[in-house]
Parts: sequence; structure tokens; C-alpha cells
Amino acid sequence: MNKTVNINLAGLFFYIDEDAYAKLQRYLAAIKRSFTGAQGQDEIIADIEARIAELFSEKISHERQVIGLEELDQVIAIMGQPEDYAVDEEIFEDEPIHKQKAYRESKKLFRDTDNSYIGGVSSGLGHYLGIDPLWIRLGMILIVLLGFGFPILLYFLLWILVPEAKTTSEKLAMTGKPVNIDNIQQKVKEGFGNVADSVKNVDYEKAGRKARDGARSVFTRLGEVFLFLLKIIGKIIGVFLILVGGATVIGLFVGLFTAGTLDAFDGALMEQFHMMNTTGTPFWLVSLLLFLAIGIPFFFLFYLGLKIVVGNLKSMPLAGKLTFLGLWLIAVITLGVLGIRQAAYTGFEGEVSSTTELNLRPSDTLRLEMAGNQTINDGAYRSSNIKIFSVDGQRKLYGRDVRLIVRTSKDSISRIQINKRAQGGNWDEGKALAQDIEYNYKLDGNTLLLDGFYLTDVDNRYREQEVTVILTLPEGMTLYADENTYSYHRNSSRYRDLLDNGQEEEYLIMRDGDLVCPSCDEDIEDEDEWNYRSYENNDTPDWEEEDEPIDVRRDQSSPVSTDSING
Repeated sequence: MNKTVNINLAGLFFYIDEDAYAKLQRYLAAIKRSFTGAQGQDEIIADIEARIAELFSEKISHERQVIGLEELDQVIAIMGQPEDYAVDEEIFEDEPIHKQKAYRESKKLFRDTDNSYIGGVSSGLGHYLGIDPLWIRLGMILIVLLGFGFPILLYFLLWILVPEAKTTSEKLAMTGKPVNIDNIQQKVKEGFGNVADSVKNVDYEKAGRKARDGARSVFTRLGEVFLFLLKIIGKIIGVFLILVGGATVIGLFVGLFTAGTLDAFDGALMEQFHMMNTTGTPFWLVSLLLFLAIGIPFFFLFYLGLKIVVGNLKSMPLAGKLTFLGLWLIAVITLGVLGIRQAAYTGFEGEVSSTTELNLRPSDTLRLEMAGNQTINDGAYRSSNIKIFSVDGQRKLYGRDVRLIVRTSKDSISRIQINKRAQGGNWDEGKALAQDIEYNYKLDGNTLLLDGFYLTDVDNRYREQEVTVILTLPEGMTLYADENTYSYHRNSSRYRDLLDNGQEEEYLIMRDGDLVCPSCDEDIEDEDEWNYRSYENNDTPDWEEEDEPIDVRRDQSSPVSTDSING
């Protein structure tokens, strides 16, 4: 039976048998010889002994247990043979090289006060979780800004409960590195190297001034806090740029391939584009140009956000940057040219006008109504919206921009004047497009039924077509406007419309150049508006002058019907 020896190793007592004790002494002596003359020799050996004592403690289940050769060999396998880590390799140059067995150390949670701003909690969690401590700090701040205070309580709780990594072994265990001779030596040397660099770089004169005013540590801490806040702000900006840039590029990319299949604005998007596009540019080309013109700047915002968040992100090659810049310039310039051409095709307004006498007597009562489009079941109301639909196999552009104006006649004849307007690349083109507008009305007895819409060929495209209907009534004639005329004669005073909103469904008499409501309790005319209507003939805008009657007087036996849209 071997003798048992009681040893004190790094302040801890162990029972070890005589053979194991002899081997431990040789092992420690070899370690001391290995580090003879090395920088930080005493600290390295003290840390190694503390680590061996810690491993012995893990091997025994009770304080009276004796450590034998088996337990010692297991510890040496973890720590490594001293000749593998000798400072002076010539000492062991004749001895065989022993490879250290792989040993993976599990991480332990400590507070890292060497890289701390307050208590080292975030830095310690960063080591334990394997992430940058900045993200932990940023996450806590964001949660607090959102109104949740538990990160503050959690931080102080961990500050109290989690121990600080003070010894070399604890610092190695915090990072998950094996606590063996090699890592202990490297860690101690790093510490001495940092101290040496600090001493070497000291500006003694400046340090003396800071020591005299007693504010060095305060300003240093404030500077660190300020830099930390700048880092957080930068990361927030980076994340924001990533979200905005990435979402925009993805949205544009999806839209580029799906725009032609999506319905919008009460019809197919392709039809809407064809209706508005006066340049004849293909839809796919415009979509691609818009994708490049908008998407490339947002892609670089996304890339900039990545550069801010990921500090070591590889830079884009210069050739790639120049390629993107060239594509963006081509897209922007092409879109600009197309925009100029689009504006040029709508730069001039053409107008055609026709006036027809109505077979009515001054003593008659004229009933005025607006007609909707029965083909598409569309009601009678004025709007700037446009649609496309088929009429007898032909594609038609359908609009409801029809304006109604009622005025007084200079004689005893009732007339209806139809003014059609459209925009074109020149006066002649605008006039031709205005002439192509199809608008109809019907006089049935004493009822005048006006179309509340117009039609034109879809190939004419939308050129801000508009129809203005001017109805002139002689003195003494009575007018009864249906309530569906309300939206069509909502005119400002400059149009000199005698029919005011609110006078629908009332019998109005043309008297002294104005429509008078005998059944109304009070006069609804505003005095300023009345004075405006007392205009001089030479103040009338050119486009609103009534034309002389043309030889297209309608025969009441064959009125123009709104059913003409059906062919």
C-alpha cells in the first residue's frame, strides 16, 4: 500500500498517494524549467497551479478522497506536457514530441470588466453567447426605449449574481478556450504586452497635467460613453437603411414581373398604361427603366446599411460600382427623354364647337336631364376618371368630364352649343382629337336628355378630353333641372352659369337675364355673383363665345339618341 501525502496546491488541500505526488513534483518542476526567464514567469506558474487544483477538485467526490496516478494523468492530459510549450525549445530538442490531446472547454459565464462600460455584464454575455457585445447593449437600449424596463433590472441582477473574471483561468473559461499551459502562457503574455505598450506610449507630461487637475478618468469615461452612443446610433441607422433599401428593392423586383398581370384603377394596368402613353414606348421597357432608376439608389442604401452593421464587409469592386452608375444614368436620361416627349404630345389644346337651335318656344317648359351609360350600367355623375370598354367590337375610351352651363339668349331662340377639347402635339392634332370625341343628346318633346359621358377611339389615348354643353334659353322660358344634373353644373362664377347648385327640382323662369325661382322663399343669388353676371359682352372668354347657328338644325322626328354607343 502506497503512502498518502497531504499537499497544499494554490491554497487548496488534497490527499495524493506517494507515486502520484512524485510524478506531480516532476511535472511542476518541468513546467518551472520551461518558463525560466520568461516574462511573467511567476504569474504563469501560479495560474497553472490554480488550474491543476481546480481540476483536482473536479476529480474528487469528497474531501478525504485520495488522488492517484489515474486522476493525475487525466489532469496532465488536459494541461499538456511542459515540453510541448517550452520557451527554450533547445531544452527538449532531443526528446520525442508528444501531441496534446484535443480537449474542448465549455464556456462559463463571467463579467468581463476588461472590456466593460459599466459592470461588464454585456461583454460577458457576448463571450458566452458568441456575439458582439454591442448588439446586446443595443438590444437592451431599444427594449428600454420601447417602454419596457426589465432589461435594467436584469442587468443589475446579473451584475450582482455573475462573478467577475479575475484570474487567467477564469478569463480563459469565459471565452471557451482550454485552460492549459499554452493558453495560460499566451494570456499572461498578452497582459504584459498591453501593459508594456501602455507604458511605452505614455505622454508623461500630458499625464502629469491630467493628474494635477484630477479629471483624467472622468473625461476618459465620458469619451468612451460618447463613442459607445455614436456606435449605437450608427448601428440603428444601418439597420434602418437595410430595412428601407431591401424592402424597396424587393418590392420593385416583384412589381417588375407582376405589374402586367395585376388589375388596377377599374381595369387592367396594361390598358391604363396604353391609354395614358402617348409616346408608344413598350410597357416592359418603361417598367425596366423605372426599376433601374429607383432600385439602384435604394440598393446602394441597402449596401451602405450592411457596411455600417457589418464592419468587415468586403467592398464592392470599382467595376461593379461603375456598372450600376452607368445603368442608373441610362435609365434616368431615357425616362427624362420619354417624359419630355409625353409633354410635347399634350402641349397644345385644340377645340371644335357646334351650335344647334332647339325646336322650343319661349313659353315652353324645358325639362333637363343627364343620361348615364346603360351599356356598362354607369350612372350619371361627373368625374375625371376614364375607362376602356368595347362597343360593337371596337375599343373605346370612356370619360365623364362633361360640363353643363345655362345662359340667357339674346333672342327668342333656344340653342345648344357643344364644345369639345383635347390636347395634342400641335393645334391641328389637338383639333382632330377633339373632333373624334363622340357626344350625343336627345330632345324628346320638351325633355332634353344630355349624355353624361363621351366616347373616343382608344388609339387616341387620354389627352384630357373634355365636353362643355352650353344651353341658352330665351326670356320667359321655364327650366326644370333634374337632380342628376347637380354634379355637371358645379361651376365657379367665371363660367357665368345661371343654374346654381341647389336649384334642381325647381321650376325656374328666365327673367331679365337670370333664372328666377318663383316658388323659392328667398333669393339664393349672392350679390357679388349677381354683379359679376352683369358683364360686358367684350369680357366673354373666346372659347365661351356662342357660335352662329350652323346648318345642322335637328329634326325632332330623328333626334340623336344616347343608344348610339351600342352602334
